[in-house]
Amino acid sequence: MKIGILGTGDVGKTLGSALVQRGHDVMLGTRDVAKKLAEKAAEDSISFRDWQSRNKKIRLGTFADAAAYGEILMNATAGHGSLEALARLRPGSINDKILIDVANALGPWTERQVRMFVANTDSLAERIQRAHPELRVVRALNTVTAHLMVNPAGLAGGDHNVFVAGDDPRARDRVSRFLREEFGWRTVIDLGDLTAARGLEMMIMVWIKLWEALGTADFNYKIVR
Repeated sequence: MKIGILGTGDVGKTLGSALVQRGHDVMLGTRDVAKKLAEKAAEDSISFRDWQSRNKKIRLGTFADAAAYGEILMNATAGHGSLEALARLRPGSINDKILIDVANALGPWTERQVRMFVANTDSLAERIQRAHPELRVVRALNTVTAHLMVNPAGLAGGDHNVFVAGDDPRARDRVSRFLREEFGWRTVIDLGDLTAARGLEMMIMVWIKLWEALGTADFNYKIVR
């Protein structure tokens, strides 16, 4: 399957490399391909060019290229830049495609403060759906760190939960199967329409405090009933 992933950060790269290992054709999307390839390495990571040299099967294109390429799309951009990134997509190239929205509704990290730019009465996922009614947006995976998104078995033998929400029931079902079949999620809880994304996105604020308290991102939610 061809999969287009919008975003070249840790989440996008983690999703992309995992899906390639599972035999899929993946293209990552960025704003400026030449600029991305010219970026120097950060202190705690390698450059994108060096990363791609180790992941030769993963293609790199613009956001529009990746969206046109993929049969299923994933939004792994920084939440505060998601709408601007998606505005670059070409009309007609995304009709009726599923967009798995992984981004969190967080503004830029300034003065070590993390703040949501939308909450309570709206969500990033809903804003994306309104801006692109031709897409079938499904909120998923934003409640867990990147490496557990693609390998839930790496924590508690996979005995924890992930959630989906979206206005199209068939799209929710397709994404639920995708998460089970491609990444090995055992329990995917369907929360219904996209208004449920409001609560899912606000869970990031608890997640951040848990990360600080536990000193690790290797944790997840489990619903006990």
